[in-house]
Amino acid sequence: MIYYIYHIPGKKIGVTTNLKNRVEDQQGYGPGEYEVLARRHDITEAAKYEAMYQRMYGYPVDIVPYDKLNCNKNKLNKMKVNVTEQTTTFPCPANKLKGQLMDNIGMRWMTEHGEFIITLTTVKWIMKNIKTSMFNDQRSYVYNKAFARFYDNNDAFDLLGGNLEDVHMRDQYDGKTLAGGMSEQKVPECCDENNPCTCEPEFARRPRQKTQFDLIREWADERGLYEKGDPKTQALKLVEEVGEICRAILKEDHDEVVDGIGDAVVVLTNLAELQGVKIEHCIHVAYNVISQRTGKMVNGTFKKD
Repeated sequence: MIYYIYHIPGKKIGVTTNLKNRVEDQQGYGPGEYEVLARRHDITEAAKYEAMYQRMYGYPVDIVPYDKLNCNKNKLNKMKVNVTEQTTTFPCPANKLKGQLMDNIGMRWMTEHGEFIITLTTVKWIMKNIKTSMFNDQRSYVYNKAFARFYDNNDAFDLLGGNLEDVHMRDQYDGKTLAGGMSEQKVPECCDENNPCTCEPEFARRPRQKTQFDLIREWADERGLYEKGDPKTQALKLVEEVGEICRAILKEDHDEVVDGIGDAVVVLTNLAELQGVKIEHCIHVAYNVISQRTGKMVNGTFKKD
C-alpha cells in the first residue's frame, strides 16, 4: 500500500492512500491544484513525513498522527508469515500469493539471515522462487538463505529495474542490503540448500554502482555540510548559481553554462539532503506532476492548460 503525503498550497498537508477520492472527489481540488510531496509504503513513516512537511511549510501539526487515527489502525500489515531457520512460509497458495504481496508492500520480518522487506523488486524474486508446501497446498514458502543471497547480489530497491515506487523505500536504507549476512561472499542467488553453487558467472550480479548523486552526497558529507550546513545559505547559493547560468547564456558562453548547471545540481542535491529528502525523490515527484500536464509552447515557453 502506498501512502501519499500531499500538499494543497495555502490550505493543508495531509496523507491519503487514494488521491483521487480524498483530494479530488472529497475536497474538490483538481490535479493541478495540489502536489505530492512524498510517497511511503509504511504508515508510520508516512505519519512522520506528514508532520515534518507540516512544520516545514508552516502548517499546524496534527495533534493525533495519521497512523494513530482509529480509521487507519486496520491498515497495518495483515499477512501473517511463519518464519523458521530455513524458510518463510506465506498463508496462501502460490497462485494467489502475488496479490497478497502487493497488498503488503513495505511489510518486514526478521530471519536468521537478516531482515526482509516486501518491495516491487522482491515480489518478483519471491514469485520466481516460491514453492508449494508439501504438507499443505494452501501454503507456500521461500528459502531464507536464498532470499538473503538475492539481497547480497542485487539492490532490492533497484532504480534501474524500473520500479520507481521502490525508490522512496530505497532512500530509507541508503541503498544498503537489509539481509547482509553473506555480503562478503557475494554468493550467486541461484544457489540454495538443494542446489550447490555451480551457477554460471553471469548469474552473479554486481553490487549497485554509486550514482553521481551518491558521489555528491559523499563529497558534501565528508566536508561537514550536512552536519553544520544551513538550508537558507544553500538556497541563496542556488540563486547565485542560477544568476551565473543566466549571465553565461547571455554571453553565449557554453562552457560556463555547463559549469553553472552542474553547480546548481550540486547545490540542489545538498539542499534536498538538508531538508531530509533525496534529490532523486524530488525529481520523481516533479516528473509525476509534469507528466500529466497538457499545454502548448508560447514564446519559447511551455504554457500548461
